[in-house]
Amino acid sequence: MALKRLILCIALLMPLASNAQQHHEFGLSAGVSGYYGDLQPEMFPDYGLKAMGGFVYKYYMSPHVGVRLGFSYTNITAADSLSDIPARKERNLSFASDLLEFHGAFEFNLLPIEKDRAKFTPYVFAGIGIFYYNPYTQGVNGEKIYLRPLGTEGQNIPSYPDRREYSLVNVSFPVGGGLKFFLGKTLLITPEIGFRYTNTDYLDDVSKSYVNMNTLKDYRGQQAVDYSFRTDELAGWDGNYPDYRFQRGDSKTNDLYWFGNLTITVYLRAFGNMLDYWQADCPAFLKSGRTK
Repeated sequence: MALKRLILCIALLMPLASNAQQHHEFGLSAGVSGYYGDLQPEMFPDYGLKAMGGFVYKYYMSPHVGVRLGFSYTNITAADSLSDIPARKERNLSFASDLLEFHGAFEFNLLPIEKDRAKFTPYVFAGIGIFYYNPYTQGVNGEKIYLRPLGTEGQNIPSYPDRREYSLVNVSFPVGGGLKFFLGKTLLITPEIGFRYTNTDYLDDVSKSYVNMNTLKDYRGQQAVDYSFRTDELAGWDGNYPDYRFQRGDSKTNDLYWFGNLTITVYLRAFGNMLDYWQADCPAFLKSGRTK
């Protein structure tokens, strides 16, 4: 309880506005993340989930309508070796990537939640975000190999003018929803799930088709060939490198990632109740220190 009061008192130093219908929410999130794309055809697999964490700030203009800003960090990953589909196992590609996201969105409470009124509401949100990622894979000796510099699908090779190097900073479109529960009069407990639809098909460095092995080697080197096609690492393989335009990924749909998380936020009205919080809820040592 003392920690909760301390957080509230620090928050009271923020400038606030005097309308009892307005309020702020700010807090921390923790949960899991998942990825859906060329190396993971299931939205909610039983493997490949990673921990995520972040913080969020919300400003509600009314008990129903607000805006939110959030920052999150996670790692996404997938591997063909874990698939139940023989053709994917044979492809034998894998990737992982740290992912940093900043997003802004509108949020809508279905019920007019307020600390002295309704204590529970479902809600939905939709907005826009920007995120950074950088896919890598594990080399044959366990080393980390970043994939974008290799141009595994012929990026920036003159023979393939449609293959441009993808950006590591891209746009996402967060949509989702959850439930809010008041815990006392100052804390909100919020389970939430949010999907991030992206404008890239290269979260996993896989999108289109293979390119000519010799051309790739001439422009990008042997390492690019080694990590564009990894079926030859499997025991018993005795085939050939795929011909140009042999399918490597599915370029018809972009990749996405999602968060399932629990958020704990502090609820503060948007101006006007600072003195009440200070007198009633702040730790005694802070109040006594202020009067000296």
